[in-house]
Amino acid sequence: MRVLVVHESYQQRGGEDAVASAEAQQLELHGHTVLRYSRHNDELKGHGLLQIIGAGVGTVWARRSFRDLEKLLREGRPDVVHFHNTLPLISPSAYYACARYGVPVVQTLHNYRLVCPAATFLREGRLCEDCLGRSVAWPAVAHGCYRKSRAASAAVTAMLAAHRAFRTWQTKVDAYIALSEFARKKHIAGGIPAGRLVVKPNFIHPDPGPRAISETGRYALFVGRLSEEKGLRGLLSAWKRLKETIPLFLLGEGPMRDEIAPQLGACGLSASSLLGNVPREEVLRWMRGAQFLVCPSHWFEGCPLVIVEAFACGIPVIATGHGPTAEMVDHRRTGLHVRPGDDVDLAEKVAWAWSHPAEMQFMGEAARREFERKYSAEGNYTQLIALYRQLAERKSLAAQAAVGAFSDSVPTQRAL
Repeated sequence: MRVLVVHESYQQRGGEDAVASAEAQQLELHGHTVLRYSRHNDELKGHGLLQIIGAGVGTVWARRSFRDLEKLLREGRPDVVHFHNTLPLISPSAYYACARYGVPVVQTLHNYRLVCPAATFLREGRLCEDCLGRSVAWPAVAHGCYRKSRAASAAVTAMLAAHRAFRTWQTKVDAYIALSEFARKKHIAGGIPAGRLVVKPNFIHPDPGPRAISETGRYALFVGRLSEEKGLRGLLSAWKRLKETIPLFLLGEGPMRDEIAPQLGACGLSASSLLGNVPREEVLRWMRGAQFLVCPSHWFEGCPLVIVEAFACGIPVIATGHGPTAEMVDHRRTGLHVRPGDDVDLAEKVAWAWSHPAEMQFMGEAARREFERKYSAEGNYTQLIALYRQLAERKSLAAQAAVGAFSDSVPTQRAL
């Protein structure tokens, strides 16, 4: 098959960028032709007020991306177009270019952008669903939920409202990929057609393989962006409550680094270290040596690659017991659940996990089996290509039916 992958990269590379790249690589490994169209949020750096306002208009309908896609569709002739991120420079106008050329569209829902302008269901550190199901998400504008800016929030809200009115989500996207059943239900509640939503989780490649028993270490690990939604304040608060010294290593960068770094030494957390961003191979090395991974996010995660990587290495996970992480981590089988935002409960679960290494080892082995069952590259490819072929065949049959209907309506020479 010929697949056009469309993605707008973020200023700080994250999970969406990694997944878009990994899926394209899997398609190429299996002999498919992958065409790519990409924009980058760095294009907005240093722009003045008029340019920013113009970008806001482009969020609703990006003329350049529409023209670019038309050219690619005309010259590349893909069988299917797979979108990952379109905000703000590509915009849903790209779907209309695909419709003009009769090419089916797949959109992966990496976050909750179509039903929440902030994409996180999070406001001021707390879960918020005030905009879910609204035709116009005015609370997001009032609170400046997108990039802490009312103007930026207004641009995203206008895009969502306009395309709800155009029925873009109902008519111009043939299939949506949700990363969890939880995310699927949230998008249905927000107006996305249930019949067009399928669930396919993320994956990692190559498979790092399970760790050896001899590799099991004596520390806990956090891997991720150092930001509000990741529950880092609660994580440090929980660690201060521990009666026993448990080393904690944090891998990642983000806006909370300057807040977190001083606390590690000043608050009796001398056995803990903030290591910053490290290459993936080093992340996996740290995972293999950990007794468990901690993922105390406040927000409803998508399908965190860090949990998939931990499962691949045979590492149990202590995760927030709501949303997709509650689906991914089976309590007392592949890890432990903690109550959202409850640092006391987190401290108790960490202490239990630390004092029960045998039980955690069993959970780690179950986590590895879960990876093999749900998150392997081969399984992901099989599900993805089956969806592509189904959509391409459906479009082909619809086109043939349209041609047949047209032929039946044309008068024959004898009739004339």
